[in-house]
Amino acid sequence: MLTHILLDLDGTLVDSAPGILGSMRRAIDEVGLDVPESALGTHLLGPPLYRSLPPILGEEGAAAVLPVYRRIYGDEDGCLDCTPYPGVEELLRALSAAGVTMALATSKAEPPARRIIAHHGWTDLFTEIVGDTRTADRPTKGAVVAEALRRLGHPSGADEPLMVGDRLHDVEGAAEHGLRCVGAGWGYAEPGELVAAGADTVYDSADELRVALLSRTGGPTGRDGASAATLPRQSLS
Repeated sequence: MLTHILLDLDGTLVDSAPGILGSMRRAIDEVGLDVPESALGTHLLGPPLYRSLPPILGEEGAAAVLPVYRRIYGDEDGCLDCTPYPGVEELLRALSAAGVTMALATSKAEPPARRIIAHHGWTDLFTEIVGDTRTADRPTKGAVVAEALRRLGHPSGADEPLMVGDRLHDVEGAAEHGLRCVGAGWGYAEPGELVAAGADTVYDSADELRVALLSRTGGPTGRDGASAATLPRQSLS
């Protein structure tokens, strides 16, 4: 029976591209760098920006832009320019009602992650909200997952958590700790990325994922009462 879930944030729960890319453009313009719009796309989303930016801006450019970006995105309101994906609200509330312990596990710095969760009224649904630190003490998704497991008391056996994420980093970070990961196919992954990384299953919508997950909690599957057996992608047993 499913009792614990680790959830990614960007590309899984919310479409955060407008806030991230908009804040990045503002930061680049403020620093005075000449960077074409084509260089700033969703390929930047997923891994920490201090890893994905240097190949685009160079080491010096990234070092100049990142503090400005963090001010605009985290300290101002850039991080709040994000929208929950369809069905995510119902997914989270249904899992909470079914008694599932949920922890956020994101490579985003923890302060803006907490702001986003609070902005959407989800704080009480999560037992833990885990992200990177301002000083990059958790530089990989595996390190974030490790901290989430530590805060949850290292649940194992029948309580072993399932990871839900939209990029290969989520699958790989979960695998570092022997956890299975299912893919949020509505996020930022390239076609085939999640399957190639080893995701157990890739779901096309949060509604489809909700039905599959709730079938393992013993609770009702959701608004339509459908059984997970009706889903061709269901492979969580």
